[in-house]
Amino acid sequence: MLSIKVGIGYDVHALVAERSLILGGVEIPHERGLLGHSDADVLVHAIMDALLGALALGDIGGHFPDHDPKYRGISSLALLEHVMKLIESQGYRVGNLDSIVMAERPKLAPFISKMRFNLSRTMHIEEACVSVKATTTERLGFVGREEGIAAQAIVSLKKVEEE
Repeated sequence: MLSIKVGIGYDVHALVAERSLILGGVEIPHERGLLGHSDADVLVHAIMDALLGALALGDIGGHFPDHDPKYRGISSLALLEHVMKLIESQGYRVGNLDSIVMAERPKLAPFISKMRFNLSRTMHIEEACVSVKATTTERLGFVGREEGIAAQAIVSLKKVEEE
């Protein structure tokens, strides 16, 4: 069995009025937020899919179906905690995370430090192992038209007993 595994995740949510904008567990002041069954934290959703994918454990839709009322409005960080228990029960821990949020607005730089803190705490790794970046799409596509926000993540997992 391989001692290092890698997973990639991607997620998109539409921007809508009368919703909070939550990214990396941080509420960000903005006139619109992301539409979804949970808090619609697109960054955390991409990270969860990367974690699950690394161990071929399915995707977040299979673990947290959007038709289940118990997940309505739930914090995505709480869902990430559950995914981390699955990862750890398989004998793995996170080596590192690299992620990127694609949004035309708002500017995310002032919030990245808090996102990294939230993610490192929830994923049981040092902040130095958590990268969160932000970019625009130069006004191209649905992100550029401010119709939604997308995120990508890649994670490495290490077998615990081989350390």
